Amino acid sequence: MTSIGTPARGAATGTGDRSRPRAALPALCATQIVSWGIVYYAFPVLNPQITAATGWPTAATTAAFSLALVVSALAGIRVGRLLDRRGPRTVMTVGSVLGVVSLLIVAAAPNIEVFITGWALAGLAMASTFYQPAFAALTRWWAPDHIRALTIVTLAGGLASTVFAPLTAALADHLSWRHTYLVLAGILAAVTIPAHALALRAPWPDNPTSPAHAAAGVAEVGRSRPFLLLAAAFTLSSFAMYAVVVALVPLLLERGYTTSQAAWALGIGGAGQTLGRTLYAALAHRTTARARTTVLIALGGMTTAAFAATPGPYALLITVSAVAGMVRGNLTLLQATAITDRWGTTHYGRLSGILAAPATTAAASAPFAGAALAMPLGGYQPLFSLLAAVSVVAALTALWTGTTEGHCSFREEPAHRGYESRLRGQLTGERRRRG
Repeated sequence: MTSIGTPARGAATGTGDRSRPRAALPALCATQIVSWGIVYYAFPVLNPQITAATGWPTAATTAAFSLALVVSALAGIRVGRLLDRRGPRTVMTVGSVLGVVSLLIVAAAPNIEVFITGWALAGLAMASTFYQPAFAALTRWWAPDHIRALTIVTLAGGLASTVFAPLTAALADHLSWRHTYLVLAGILAAVTIPAHALALRAPWPDNPTSPAHAAAGVAEVGRSRPFLLLAAAFTLSSFAMYAVVVALVPLLLERGYTTSQAAWALGIGGAGQTLGRTLYAALAHRTTARARTTVLIALGGMTTAAFAATPGPYALLITVSAVAGMVRGNLTLLQATAITDRWGTTHYGRLSGILAAPATTAAASAPFAGAALAMPLGGYQPLFSLLAAVSVVAALTALWTGTTEGHCSFREEPAHRGYESRLRGQLTGERRRRG
């Protein structure tokens, strides 16, 4: 992948640094809403129309979409390496182009094979335009205030389904699914390609923005016990979390609630995610990385167990769904900051890609696995009990994901406090030497 004119590399940026791109944060907010809304959330809305119009099996079309998520997980490792070396501008601009092309292929697909090919290409676009590259850009440019920037972007991203699910449904009421995808591809091209090409032009620092963190090598960190256990904890947690999201509607239908009631319960969970993300900065300031990882994953298991144990009343289920959504919202930011909190920003893109790969693969397989397990288990209530147990195992695994002075040369401290104090000490020492 070649550069499209990224300016020469500069020094690490910090608060108030002129090389920080002022347009990057609002641009990434807009492109996350549009990219997630069109490439991800439009499919669940259009899939019933796709299968009805083409006669393709639902299992086949859903498998094509899941393939995109798997491709995204695998490609994320390579994308992370490119982000570390070149910055986000080329990666995200090319990813936007791939997203447009993939939707055009999907819209024109004459058979299921071409349809699957289009979604495989969409997986490359997901890896290049979704949260991972946006997080890498903000972590490098915005440190040490990156949690605030990450929170703003995820708050915006949380609006993707709110905006594009009804918009897609409205288009589908008047157009075929193919023409709907053509319109959405046009919106994707008009918003994301110029935004990524024009707003991400700041110099990309050669050095990490958090010099107080150790610059342990990728191979050393990737083979370390904390990293491997962290990947295992996130993989188990992601499997349970995404299986719960997909299985919630069938669970409530099984208990006699209407489709509308089940859909509202799921939607309230989405609203809870947005609320939960506003609380993460305060949580990160007061806890260590290991503690909040353990607690948040455990809370996810508790809300899943509550769904299994609570047949009603409906208002109580709505409350549980809102709390579960708040936990999911925090888990998104937890994964975004997991590398920085433990190993710094030096290899953030590559390490985050490696860390996310198994978790994203697990999330992609969760809908099928959950549905497959529900039948032999005797229904969705025992499935939710099993998923709660999976989250408990993930939380216990997270207890061992802290780092120490003797491991990777980084002592775990509450986010920001340790880093900022050491950074101030370095700056003070530098001023004294110059004086």
